[in-house]
Amino acid sequence: MDSIRAMTWNVWWRFGDNWEEREPGLVELARATDPDLLGIQECWGEDARTQADVFAEALGGHAAFVGGDLPPATPEGDGAVMGLGLVSRWPIVGTERVDLPSDGRRNPALVATIERPNGLMRVVVGAVSWEPERVEETALQVAELQRLVREDRAERPNPSILLADLNYDQSQPALAGLQLDDAWDAAEPGADPRTLSETNRFAPSECADQWNRRIDHIRYLPGTEGAKATRAWIIRDEPGGFPPSDHYPVVADIAVGEGPAAPTGPMPSASWMP
Repeated sequence: MDSIRAMTWNVWWRFGDNWEEREPGLVELARATDPDLLGIQECWGEDARTQADVFAEALGGHAAFVGGDLPPATPEGDGAVMGLGLVSRWPIVGTERVDLPSDGRRNPALVATIERPNGLMRVVVGAVSWEPERVEETALQVAELQRLVREDRAERPNPSILLADLNYDQSQPALAGLQLDDAWDAAEPGADPRTLSETNRFAPSECADQWNRRIDHIRYLPGTEGAKATRAWIIRDEPGGFPPSDHYPVVADIAVGEGPAAPTGPMPSASWMP
């Protein structure tokens, strides 16, 4: 048996007038966590380079990126688009952009096929609509992400994994139809689950009704070799004295094989544990 360390993080594009100061903190925490898979939402993309490339260079991995709609015009954007990224320790042998149901804007999912030593794996990276008036649209988008994770999973030995900012937690109607295994079930009892939290000084005030919820998710379904999350936690460190993003990232170790396996890779420092 072996273990996959997955990490998902909404990295807040170039918002906040300080993205260049924040980005080293993003990279620092990702490098220290050493994920095998890193899904990033609201990452920037330019013609010759994307934020997924920045993370891949730091982690020694492979990168994929799909762009979505341009964000509102801001001076810090400087022509960069906002999209979804994936960094993988193993080769990415296929990438597909799938547009989620949306009224009047492009909202893609990134669907990747990854070649692990024991066979193929599917990873889906996504972000859904957050506005309260679009909650029905959000539910349709969540259903489509779930379909993409489930598709052909019986033919793959590895788990199929969703790394996503779903903008709601499991208690809310938008996620009522989501029936993928939740890696957070492996967190320590009583662990603080908040990824959008009032403890983060950059938490967006326009989303205050969603503060103090776990809206960022690592979900999965086992492949033919079986899989089970063995550990999960949230990172709240502030390199340089401020949060690298308005969201906190979620990390999970998922064992591949019959039953749980001891997690591999470096343990997070005590300050990172819930």
